Amino acid sequence: MASSRTPLATALALAAGAAALVALPPQPAQAAPPGTKDVTAELFEWTYASVAKECTTTLGPAGYGYVEVSPATEHIQGSQWWTSYQPVSYRIAGRLGDRTAFKNMIDTCHAAGVKVVADAVINHMSAGSGTGTGGSSYTKYNYPGIYQSQDMDDCTSQISNYQDRWNVQHCELVGLADLDTGESSVRTRIARYLNDLLSLGVDGFRVDGAKHIPADDLAAIKSQLSNSGVYWKQEVIYGEGEAVSPTEYLGNGDVQEFRYGRDLKRVFQNEKLAYLNNFGEGWGYMASGKSGVFVDNWDTERNGSTLTYKNGADYTLANVFMLAWPYGSPDVHSGYEFSDNDAGPPNGGTVNACYQDGWKCQHKWPEIMSMVALRNTARGTAVTNWWDNGNDAIAFGRGDKAFVAINHESGSLTQTFQTSLPSGGYCDVQSGKTVTVDSSGRFTATLGANTAVALHVGARSCG
Repeated sequence: MASSRTPLATALALAAGAAALVALPPQPAQAAPPGTKDVTAELFEWTYASVAKECTTTLGPAGYGYVEVSPATEHIQGSQWWTSYQPVSYRIAGRLGDRTAFKNMIDTCHAAGVKVVADAVINHMSAGSGTGTGGSSYTKYNYPGIYQSQDMDDCTSQISNYQDRWNVQHCELVGLADLDTGESSVRTRIARYLNDLLSLGVDGFRVDGAKHIPADDLAAIKSQLSNSGVYWKQEVIYGEGEAVSPTEYLGNGDVQEFRYGRDLKRVFQNEKLAYLNNFGEGWGYMASGKSGVFVDNWDTERNGSTLTYKNGADYTLANVFMLAWPYGSPDVHSGYEFSDNDAGPPNGGTVNACYQDGWKCQHKWPEIMSMVALRNTARGTAVTNWWDNGNDAIAFGRGDKAFVAINHESGSLTQTFQTSLPSGGYCDVQSGKTVTVDSSGRFTATLGANTAVALHVGARSCG
């Protein structure tokens, strides 16, 4: 969600969710991402040209199934990241690239075997007046050729009460002009924008601020798409006791499970990894096949609700766990260093090289990237051979396809692990060292503090 942590977007990171039935779209909703590769690299505020290059050099070869890109619209001017989340027209004319760059990115990523998810900002427009990044003039409630004041919701005050459904879904998110998605003309205009992106080859959408749009309005919009069963991932932030619940949106497609990242932070920093033995639906989360999960995203890394790149081994190992554990469809967030929560992307979003100019490139960290192939290899298998030391060391298998051990203790751990893997040699994709599994499915390893071992049948030898 567009959270600026300034007067213009603080609440965008903190919106949330509670209960109602939804009109189903005419075609069955796409559940987890189609295909055998369900990991999305979320390249936050990367230019489309930089994304295209990364699809070819890294994402495709590593086995990422999707790349999620920042919004493709003309937006308000300014260097802050959240300007991308204040559209002023549906032209692709923002700082990250024009229509040609966007189309080239899609074609290049597809050639590399990577599908493209577009972050779609359809709840609101801007919070002020001016000239957009593509030269369009606008005022808060008037966007020539697109929307006028009668297309906006009647409530022109900010959202103030998350226990009031009407307030959450009809008033203004941090002062942003709220589109009246109850009007058929507005729905049709939004659908036309999404259909344009589909015509360029987009494979799915992450619906920004979905909680602030009634679920049946979103269903009506989706029903007008050229592919009404397109992959659809909705941002509906869970909030205890709130009027709008994430489960209301499951009829439309996937919903992001925000409790997942929050709970991983608590467990990795204050509790025991041993508690994760039934993580997911056993913790009251939504169904695995309809849930989008993440360790962090651009909002949560700024509002402190989840782990971030600043948390070192906690963060790295949480990503290792997420990619090894069979719950939900994971997003790997990849952003840039920041001390100012409003700071926009280095070089205007151009990534000349990972680990330079502040680009963190978490999707490329060896400990994280190596787990993508393991997840693809283990797809469809259940957890087997769970082991823990009652504290912060755990291990588990994924049928006869993979096995992972994580030592989050302060000292090293030597342990013989029982697996269901075929016997023979394996490359530990975390360390690059060879591990031998005996005829009984066992191997012995020493794990240093805050390290992991990860084996899978797709990596039988190192090099």
